[in-house]
Amino acid sequence: MTRRDMLLAAAVATLWGFNFVVIDWGMAGIPPLFFVAVRFAVVALAAIVVPRPLANWKTVVGVGLFMSLGQFGLLYTSIALGLQPGIAALLLQAQVVLTILVAALALRERPTRLQAVGVLVGTVGLGIVALGRGGDAPALAVVLCLLAALSWAIGNVISRHAGPVAPAARFGALSLTVWSSLVVPLPALGLSALIEGPDAIAAGIAAFGWRPILSTLYTAGLCTLIGYAIFNALLARNRSASVVPWVLLAPVVAMASAALLLGQVPNLWETVGGLVLVAGVFVANAPGRRRRPASPAANPDRIAADPPRSAATGVP
Repeated sequence: MTRRDMLLAAAVATLWGFNFVVIDWGMAGIPPLFFVAVRFAVVALAAIVVPRPLANWKTVVGVGLFMSLGQFGLLYTSIALGLQPGIAALLLQAQVVLTILVAALALRERPTRLQAVGVLVGTVGLGIVALGRGGDAPALAVVLCLLAALSWAIGNVISRHAGPVAPAARFGALSLTVWSSLVVPLPALGLSALIEGPDAIAAGIAAFGWRPILSTLYTAGLCTLIGYAIFNALLARNRSASVVPWVLLAPVVAMASAALLLGQVPNLWETVGGLVLVAGVFVANAPGRRRRPASPAANPDRIAADPPRSAATGVP
């Protein structure tokens, strides 16, 4: 990677890491499921200019329900229940470990040795975080965040099973992200009315001032649309094994910003468990050995030598 691309990768990881603090900051007084509906209504507007992905509607709906509605509905709710943004960012990294397990069950994809080691290390890290969580992290919030990671993992496998979906190389996974967002607003609003209640929605609308507006613009505009656009561009001109590890900066940024801006400092066991979890994710993402092609003519496309690009990158 060039120095410029490394700076761009670091900038995207910073955007995604700070995202967790922005969600917590903007959601005060707003029901979490209603907030999710608003966020993805804004993302869905991009379908006006982003072409439809090369995927059937079953795939689009599946990704929307699991990767967007399930993941963010559970994540926002866990933060609303008191889970610190930094800890949420760490726990959500479990989606990499869970994706490997779900793919093994659903797609019969046998994990490599490195992936198996990564799953084991990541599971140990999760156990340390769960057992050593502080009093400010309710057990239900931790469980919901892990369920968010599982929902994301299922969405990853649905996306992977669909194969290439980009209508043009420059759009990458962004086209599927945008169009699957069309699935989210109405179900999220319905769940909000059912679980949070019409009165809570009415109160949320009344409280929707400049803070939730800025939060929505940040999460939908900067993180989802601009962040994905830059990330896809980096993947298009670099090896995925060089780009994806940069995403592991996101939970570090989330924890640092939560500590500096919100005064939420994780305890020792949360920190140790988080580091072990991130180590497991790094090992699971590490590229395996690849056989050298016999001649340049046997492998004219450099990208074809890269490991398969999975949606399991740790993107919030």
